[in-house]
Amino acid sequence: MARVIVVTSGKGGVGKTTVTALIGRELARNGKKVVLIDADLGLKNLDVVLGLESRVVYDLEDVVKGRATLRQALVQDKFVPTLFLLPAWMRINATDIDENYMNAIINNLQNECDFILIDSPAGIEKGFFNAIRNAKEAIVVLTLDKTSLRDADKVVGLLKNNQINDIKLVVNKNSNSKTQLTIADVKRIMDVPLIGVLKDDKEVQGLQNYGTLISSNSDLDVEIKNMTNKLLGIEDIVTKKSPLSRFIKSVFKS
Repeated sequence: MARVIVVTSGKGGVGKTTVTALIGRELARNGKKVVLIDADLGLKNLDVVLGLESRVVYDLEDVVKGRATLRQALVQDKFVPTLFLLPAWMRINATDIDENYMNAIINNLQNECDFILIDSPAGIEKGFFNAIRNAKEAIVVLTLDKTSLRDADKVVGLLKNNQINDIKLVVNKNSNSKTQLTIADVKRIMDVPLIGVLKDDKEVQGLQNYGTLISSNSDLDVEIKNMTNKLLGIEDIVTKKSPLSRFIKSVFKS
C-alpha cells in the first residue's frame, strides 16, 4: 500500500508546491513509484513547477466527471520515469465538489505506487479538508516569519484533530536574515520534528519558472536528499563534503 502524505501549510506563498515537487522527484530517484496529486484547485501550479504544463491533456475534473480514466490523466515526469502527476483543474469551485472524490482516486492509486503526495491548498477551507481526508502522514511547510509559524501551528492542530499524527516540518526560504525568526524558535514552538531547512535559493527560482533539475551535490540537492532519507527511514544522512575533506578521506583510504 502506498504511503499517502499531504503537503500543506497554513499560509500561502511559503513554497509548498515546490517542496512537493522536490521531495516527489527525489523519492522517485530512489527507485520509488510516486504520484503527485495537485489538489490546489483553481490555481494548478504543480505542473508548471515540474515543467509539465504542455503535456497535460486531462486533469482531475476530467477524471471526476468521467471524461478520462485515471491512467489517461497521469502525466509522466520528463526526467524521472517513476514520477507521475495528476493535475488539478481550474474551472470548478471547490465548494461544488463531492468530498468523496479524493477517496476514490486514492483507492485506485494505492496498490499501484509507493508514495502518493497530495499538494494541498493553503489555509483551512474545504479544499484543505478534502486534501487531508485520505492522508496518513503530513508535511507542513512554513517560512521563518511569525504569521507563517502561527498558521503552521494551527494546521498541525487540525491535522491531529483529523487523526493525522505522523507530521513533519520543512522550513523554506531561509535567507539567514537577522530579521527572520530562527530555527530554534520553530523547534521551541512546534511539537513535531523538523526534517529539512531549504535556503532561499536561485535554483529554486529556476525550478519554479522552468521546471529545471537541481544541480547534483549542490547545497539544495544535499538538503533534499536529507529530507527524503528521513522520510524513508534511512539513517545515513548525506553530507556535503568540501574538497579538503574529500582529499583527507582519500589519503586515509590509500
